[in-house]
Amino acid sequence: MELNKLKKINENEWEIPKQNEMRVPGKIFASKKLIIDMDNKVYEQVSNVATLPGIQKFSLAMPDAHWGYGFPIGGVGAFDLNSGVISVGGVGFDGGCGVRMLRTNLFLDDVKPKIKEIIDKLFDIVPSGVGIRGKIMLSDREVNNVLKSGAKWAVEQGYGDKKDLKFIEDNGEIKNAEPKNVSELALKREKKQIGTLGSGNHYLEIQYVDEIFDKKAAKIFGLEENQIVISVHCGSRALGHQIGTDYLKTLAEASRKYNIPIRERELVCAPINSDEGQRYFSAVCCALNYAYANRQIITNLIRDGFEKIFRNPKIETLYEISHNSVKIEEHFLNNGNGNKKTNLLVHRKGATRAFGPNHKDIPQAYKTIGQPVIIGGSMGTESYLLHGTDYAMKNSFGSSCHGAGRAMSRMQAKRQENSQVLLQQLMKKGIYVKTRSISGLLEEKPEAYKNVSEVVQSTHDSGIAFKVARVKPIGNIKG
Repeated sequence: MELNKLKKINENEWEIPKQNEMRVPGKIFASKKLIIDMDNKVYEQVSNVATLPGIQKFSLAMPDAHWGYGFPIGGVGAFDLNSGVISVGGVGFDGGCGVRMLRTNLFLDDVKPKIKEIIDKLFDIVPSGVGIRGKIMLSDREVNNVLKSGAKWAVEQGYGDKKDLKFIEDNGEIKNAEPKNVSELALKREKKQIGTLGSGNHYLEIQYVDEIFDKKAAKIFGLEENQIVISVHCGSRALGHQIGTDYLKTLAEASRKYNIPIRERELVCAPINSDEGQRYFSAVCCALNYAYANRQIITNLIRDGFEKIFRNPKIETLYEISHNSVKIEEHFLNNGNGNKKTNLLVHRKGATRAFGPNHKDIPQAYKTIGQPVIIGGSMGTESYLLHGTDYAMKNSFGSSCHGAGRAMSRMQAKRQENSQVLLQQLMKKGIYVKTRSISGLLEEKPEAYKNVSEVVQSTHDSGIAFKVARVKPIGNIKG
């Protein structure tokens, strides 16, 4: 990206000045190096989002931003509930995609000698791969209950413990979900996919705490060095993708109907308070609930797998957070008479919620430090746990990066390496990987992504989320 197009605010904040049809300025949180390496499409997409009706304060991009559909991946936009719009491009085609981190009472010395055994066991019991089906077949009534109640439904069916719900965003059950606004095709595509990992960049990874940066925060989150944690990254599967596909057409028609000026067709949208906007919003909420239930069932399967190998393993939900969502949230806006709490519709597309200390929507156990922010690395690299900040609440609508961000296309990644060579390289690093798709494995190789440590350091230095701990993988399951 060309630096001369940007106004430097500080070392990790850059402004795209308001110009032409932009209703607000753009803002990118990133170091100079990350900015230079970003494709120019990020600049263009942040600017385009800034032209949408009802957008508030800034059109934002996080340090891992790269070209996406409509919004950049790593994009955030908050909209007034009366004059604003809702857009498929601001959520993506995997509504509710996110990460759950589980902490255990096991340590590196306990698990590393058995890593092949445990990964093989989990590979057998946690379905993964393109179009893969699970063992749970839901009736029409049960599907509706999942879409309405999310992880709460899963726990009520015996998949986990009520304690899990306290440590899931929205307590695992977002309101406003209305199954009648989900198409029959989306429901059909859902059949037998609940409790499955999926494909692409989704994974189940066994990790250990390699380094702690904030001892106080780590203690609050229940972590210590060499402790084993498990991360699950997946979303709403084919159901969420079909919801996005269905409503892309609906919102394209709505854009014309309501005479909404858009700079590119990928930003088609509808007024939030229109019939089309409300139907899409309620359908996305269904996708979020499905994703919460999906990760809850996978958590239960992980516990079953560990119990077959270890004596009395304790596996608790540290936290679960999505990074593809649209939600009504309370934020402070300056209305000319000082800051005032205002309900806004916040789109996060490849961006993680990062609420600061004492926020009403984070678990009581974490109130003093802020919401856990889980940043997944790419296969074979470190991941991070951070916490949200007051600065984020004031400057990024309580948002942070979500991962490393792609540095090359999937096609480029597949052309550049042999799958067996990649598996051998990972084994040399002490990482045992199993996958159902060799081509999918190549698409997700570490070199296909930016350096996650640079992205996280920029996030930390910008003040929108602070580092707590670094975790490294010893075993990975890819779809």
